[in-house]
Amino acid sequence: MVNMSLLDETKFLLRKYRIFPKKLLGQNFMVENSIFQYTSDYAALNPEDVVLDVGAGLGILTRFLADRCKRVLAVEFDAKLVQALREQLQNAVNVVIIKGDVLKVPIPTFNKVVSIPPYRISSRLLLWLFSKNFDCAVSIFQTEFVNRLVASIDSNDYGWLTVFAYYYAEIELLDAVPRWMFYPQPNVDSVIIRLRPHRLPPFKLINETLFKQMVKSLFTERNRKVRNAVSTFLKGVRGIAAEDAFKMAEALPFRDKRVRELAPEDFGALANALSH
Repeated sequence: MVNMSLLDETKFLLRKYRIFPKKLLGQNFMVENSIFQYTSDYAALNPEDVVLDVGAGLGILTRFLADRCKRVLAVEFDAKLVQALREQLQNAVNVVIIKGDVLKVPIPTFNKVVSIPPYRISSRLLLWLFSKNFDCAVSIFQTEFVNRLVASIDSNDYGWLTVFAYYYAEIELLDAVPRWMFYPQPNVDSVIIRLRPHRLPPFKLINETLFKQMVKSLFTERNRKVRNAVSTFLKGVRGIAAEDAFKMAEALPFRDKRVRELAPEDFGALANALSH
């Protein structure tokens, strides 16, 4: 689109395909060109990379990525946006357009992620990514969500997401992304982050499934003492009789601490103690 700003191009394409951005689906489109360069630079893209673009939207980031890597897997949930993607990217032979929910449809192997995903799937997307094998992910998330990822122990933002993020990946905060860079403007500012999965986790787990169940359960009672929160978890989630649950909780390390005071490694130690 010659001599057309990215905002103008976005508005034109939305009109052309009769797309009305849906707040519920988190449809806010990036209209600041420099962000595409930043994200691809932070991902250190090269011609051998297969890149996952979650929430490909109108395909503007996808088109930018396609010029810099071997293949782009462009995932989009909205049927009208998929139609726009197919038309806008019909000459991009190295783009694979995947219609559906990234968390549910089969996704081919990729080694990097560069995306501006819908904010409503942020937590579930990260949990999904933590189960995949890839080199790095550079994505934009809302500031409030990012604060939860890197929160300090015992802070208001500290929760199960912080503990999982610490266990699975190294997370770097790179650049602020003010709300005016999107159309329509969301009510929040955002941050570019880079996530690199740990080659070796920071602590060992005997039972990863139990660890994840326990951490999520304990943070529903973040202000209670560990012995009480663990008793609730053992009875409710693990189906253990009340008396046995109480005895097991009394034998645990950190039983007199509050849940919110535990470091990620402490949750690991608790899960391992319960795994024996």
